[in-house]
Amino acid sequence: MQHLASVRRLEAVGFRAWPAASIQYDGSWQIRLTAGHPSKRLNSVNPLDPSDHRDVEKRVERAAQRFRAYGRPLVFRQSPLAPPQLDAYFDAHGWRRFDETRVMMAEIDQLDLEDVLDHLPIREIGRYVDASIQVHGRDPALKPGLTEVLSSIRPEAGFFVLEEADTGPVATALCVHDNDMAGIFELATRADRQRMGHAREVVATALRWARMRGAEKAWLQVEAGNLAAVGLYEGFGFSDIYRYDYRQAPELSAHG
Repeated sequence: MQHLASVRRLEAVGFRAWPAASIQYDGSWQIRLTAGHPSKRLNSVNPLDPSDHRDVEKRVERAAQRFRAYGRPLVFRQSPLAPPQLDAYFDAHGWRRFDETRVMMAEIDQLDLEDVLDHLPIREIGRYVDASIQVHGRDPALKPGLTEVLSSIRPEAGFFVLEEADTGPVATALCVHDNDMAGIFELATRADRQRMGHAREVVATALRWARMRGAEKAWLQVEAGNLAAVGLYEGFGFSDIYRYDYRQAPELSAHG
């Protein structure tokens, strides 16, 4: 039960840090939809009670109707809070499982945050969004949607950009300080500047900023297959708390 309590707290902190535009509930299933941004975390069904598994087939279809209205593919995000019976339903109907993600945490005062320069967070969201899109190599058409998401964050947020005078932004990270928790999001290094220590520098800077504001625990979500990022975080001192993955119906998977 203690494990599930930790999962519930981290899930709630994560939802506040990466807020969806529309949140509805079907029982304890949280249905998150965001017309302006395609992120799976912003467009997924999130079951939040392992015992809530009644009328699975009807509720999956109701969720599908809502997602169709938004023009989004139906995706379930399955954390340890999801009922096992729901995974069994997906298995029986051929739903694929993909993008396993590790949720990691550490005590900030036990992390190695030294030996890097400090950088102040930037105040202008638009400037951060431009840098993030450039560093990630994303479509500039995402700017309005990403700006809307970041502007909706209610806890204190620090927007960090490392820049080179001659080439511009090389690394970005978002740090959300929520009571005693500090979450790291959107970490990226520009493709031509990877493996040069920029990611470590921007993460250490962001967590020092959060520590100065009273955060005691650091946490993050990283795709299990991103071995470089996992190695970076383990090098800092992060360790796994739980994992989640996504499920999608076979007819949707066939269309990407």
